[in-house]
Amino acid sequence: MNRLWVRLTLAFALVILVAVAAIGLLADLTAGQAFRQYLSYGDIARFQNLTDNLSNYYEANGSWDGVEQILSQVRIVPAPAAPAPGMDRRPGTLDWMNDQVTIIFADVDRNVLYDSASGAPDGKLTRTERAAAQEILVEDQVVGYLVVSRPLQSAILGPLEQAFVVRLRWLLVIGGLLAGVLGVLLGLALSRNLTAPLQRLAVAARAVARRDFSQRVEVEGSAEIAEVAQAFNEMTSALERSEAQRQNMVADVAHELRTPLSVVQGNLRAILDDVFPLDKTEISRLYDETRLLSRLVDDLRELALADAGQLRLNLQTTDAGRVIRTLADNLSIVAEAQEVALEVQVPDELVPVRADPDRLAQVLRNLLVNALHHTGPGGRIVVSARQAGDAIQVSVADTGEGIAPEDLPHVFERLWRADRARSFSRQAGAERWARRSGLGLSVAQSLIEAQGGHIWVESELGRGSTFHFTVPLA
Repeated sequence: MNRLWVRLTLAFALVILVAVAAIGLLADLTAGQAFRQYLSYGDIARFQNLTDNLSNYYEANGSWDGVEQILSQVRIVPAPAAPAPGMDRRPGTLDWMNDQVTIIFADVDRNVLYDSASGAPDGKLTRTERAAAQEILVEDQVVGYLVVSRPLQSAILGPLEQAFVVRLRWLLVIGGLLAGVLGVLLGLALSRNLTAPLQRLAVAARAVARRDFSQRVEVEGSAEIAEVAQAFNEMTSALERSEAQRQNMVADVAHELRTPLSVVQGNLRAILDDVFPLDKTEISRLYDETRLLSRLVDDLRELALADAGQLRLNLQTTDAGRVIRTLADNLSIVAEAQEVALEVQVPDELVPVRADPDRLAQVLRNLLVNALHHTGPGGRIVVSARQAGDAIQVSVADTGEGIAPEDLPHVFERLWRADRARSFSRQAGAERWARRSGLGLSVAQSLIEAQGGHIWVESELGRGSTFHFTVPLA
């Protein structure tokens, strides 16, 4: 079953079982070794008379000089007690290896004075020998140490010791099984707790795939899972906003297309029904409506190309001042017709920029048409340019009605208008060219950003607006 929680549960159980098995094996080996070591040094009780004699010897002589003669005369006598049932009486068993008993004697500083095994005492008592040594006391003062031991391999466990080791082994096995079961349960609980947020995230993702962008998941769990949940919530919020904008845009585009199409269709029907005469005036009105439709379609196409990263640009060294002056001259007639003063403030030594001259002219045209649309008779529009760091900053300032502060963040949104009721009104005749599609500023933003620049607006309600954009130097 290829599930994360199953893998985590098995991993927890495997780790715990391996750890318990290793601990149990070491404990089993250690217990047997400890018993044999205990039995190896466990004969000291049989030499109580020897310790008493050594105490008397030191009390009589005040030193251990000549103690080797006493110790060398010690003879090991087999234990008179019968062996316990089940014990082997053959040579090599505990009670019959008396000839292998070793006696080691050391002074108060643990310096070995006598060793029955080597016959040549040297060095100090080892750590194990110090732990098993019997103290020799004189007037409650330690004056020496006696160690009685036999070889470790000869210390055979008796029935009681063997029973204890077997019981310990079974306890370790049962403990290992219980630990394994607890490990599986604990691993199951932890793995389910870890994977639950991922499962909820998967359910929410499937809902988003069904275009339910209102889905949100609770930010919980570890830092990594919480970060994924937070990123998912941010993504769904962005998708929800994009979907709302798309729906609004589709509705606005449909409205923008419906109005000129209705005018064209109505006028054509009137001409066919002989209500309107077939003259150049009516044909001119129809032509204006088709130009509006063509402009809207072109704007939508350019925005789609910009969104897809397929907008073609002919970047080259361009004289921005020349583009500004040429466009201002072309629109000067329109400005005069609206009784608006159009001024150009561009220095002659303006540094060339790297831009697409046609796209740059398109951006300026959109901004100037926007300024003319919102500037009444007697107003003033100023187009200026200056070098700002590694770019040229172009500004289009007007003395129109301005933009309210709450509307400024939405100026570059597609098909957005501050006064939607006014924007949907239609004028007849020669003024029909000035109707806004609601895409001009969005197109200008896409074109400027595609050329490596930036566009923004400053405005004060009732005192006009100033649109700025930058274009990198050549």
